[in-house]
Amino acid sequence: MSYIAVIGAGSWGTTLASLLAEKKYDVTLWAFEKDLVNEINNTGTNSFYLPGHTLPPELKATDNMEEALRNSRYILNVVPTQFTRSVFKEAAKYIPGDAVIVTASKGIEQGTLLTVSSILKEITGRTAAVLSGPSFAKEVIQRSPTAVTLATEKNFDNLLLQEIFNTSYFRVYTHTDIIGVELGGALKNVIAIASGICDGLDLGHSARAALITRGLAEIMRLGNVMGADPRTFSGLSGLGDLVLTCTGPLSRNYTVGINLGKGMQLNDIISSTKSVAEGVATALSAFELAKKHDVEMPIVEQVYKVLYRDKDPKTAVMMLMNRALKSEF
Repeated sequence: MSYIAVIGAGSWGTTLASLLAEKKYDVTLWAFEKDLVNEINNTGTNSFYLPGHTLPPELKATDNMEEALRNSRYILNVVPTQFTRSVFKEAAKYIPGDAVIVTASKGIEQGTLLTVSSILKEITGRTAAVLSGPSFAKEVIQRSPTAVTLATEKNFDNLLLQEIFNTSYFRVYTHTDIIGVELGGALKNVIAIASGICDGLDLGHSARAALITRGLAEIMRLGNVMGADPRTFSGLSGLGDLVLTCTGPLSRNYTVGINLGKGMQLNDIISSTKSVAEGVATALSAFELAKKHDVEMPIVEQVYKVLYRDKDPKTAVMMLMNRALKSEF
């Protein structure tokens, strides 16, 4: 069977590696932490990111990048966006020439304002496929029904990749709009922080519904000027992922927003969680992208100001509600 290297052993990376190993692919999971590698190999668990779950006995882990990549036919990146560049600068020298790269990380790099596939292309010289959509690791590892999108270049044979990832509980659809799928997956995390703030302030379901809807409008506006297919944002990696992340209690970004709404400080919130909330870093990148492309994104702007300018969440909400009146479309 195909040899697959999964780079990044957080909750999502470990879940996808487990899914692939259960399908009897030869999978190696790369982790930065030596202790985590030893735990996975010796006990078949990842108690730090997926406590209470037993991993397939076929799954093996390593902290040696060359060992993970030297025979790989497929490489799956699940490293948090802001660390993807540094990890793959090291990985690039070991990637086989015919290996296919897929990324399942969602975010926009600070400074460069690049999506993850663009970072990988800059480093490796090849276009990565993108796996995205409404999916919580803890639900997928429990085999709860989930549907996602796999975006590839138009001239790429995506049917094989679709078959590799698809299972009876993890349904994979194909797409060719890489930039649209990535923007939907990245920007929904920023809107999810805003949604959490709404609930943290106890503003009600009507407020949250309005915010999700207007958040989607902002994502579509930016996507339009960046060349995305508008239909993408009505799909799994757009509306689907947005709704899940803005309402699901398992969402790290939504939880960050709730705690902000309740008055907690951002540094305290970040230090109290094990996993990375990608929306915190992406909020800065999204704000700068909006300025770069001259796109109006008022929700993104207010989330940015709450996170990076210490703006009071209640004041941010009032700023949104008291903007100049306009037509919806």
